[in-house]
Amino acid sequence: MTVVGTTPPPRLPVRDRAAAREHAGGGVSPMLTRLAAERATGVLEREHGALHLAEGRVVHAESPLAPGLDVLLAAHGTLDSTVWWEAVERADEEYGVARLLLDSGRIGRGALEVCHLGAVYDAAYFALSPSSTPGRFRYGGGHWFGVLRPVTVDALERETLRRREMLHRLWPDPLPDTAPLLQAESGSGALPGLTARQRAVLALVDGVRTASDIARTLGRQAFATLVDVRRLAAAGLLTARFPPPARQPPPRVDLPRVDDPDITLLKRLRDALEAL
Repeated sequence: MTVVGTTPPPRLPVRDRAAAREHAGGGVSPMLTRLAAERATGVLEREHGALHLAEGRVVHAESPLAPGLDVLLAAHGTLDSTVWWEAVERADEEYGVARLLLDSGRIGRGALEVCHLGAVYDAAYFALSPSSTPGRFRYGGGHWFGVLRPVTVDALERETLRRREMLHRLWPDPLPDTAPLLQAESGSGALPGLTARQRAVLALVDGVRTASDIARTLGRQAFATLVDVRRLAAAGLLTARFPPPARQPPPRVDLPRVDDPDITLLKRLRDALEAL
């Protein structure tokens, strides 16, 4: 008789998520990781934004869901908007906007670097968000802003993941990030415990504006606004609604021809019945 042992089978290995992320360069965009490894220069275009690279490092980022650097600089008087646009018009391949602004003496290097890094991380968060379409990289020259303080791809991906996890902890439903926002019945009146930033956000919630619209109106970074929005959603003070579905054209109905023999027969039968 064969005796069957009762030793339990070995446990399946458990994946170390942190190690996997580190090994995969953050695990956000394999294409971006490859571009960093080959020290590529150009622009990575994705569904929700673009990342500009110089020798494998990110020098600028932009997204329609995040206020641009011009908005952030002008919102609180850091830089006059006319100075910004003058630099944009004069910028070329040799003198980018960053160098022209610094040479003008209208803004210090430290202030410009802080604002630019904030704008880069802000736009990159959306540009690196999950997408339904593949990204496309175009090799080429640098961005018109110029190189100020490049960011490594590893640092950008780590920060993007940190922001995703933070928002998920605050409120796991991502719908308020992009959908029009609605106030709860309590409205924006006297609500204890809210910060001034949260009150300013809630005051602009009107059923039409999105979080990105509110960030642009307030001149704030979009991610900081998302933090306030998700906290307000968790507190039950606002909600989001799905955008209305796109209107579809009515189905085409082929009307019978007037000389159709079936129609003619039906008319004759009707006339005969009416004559009885």
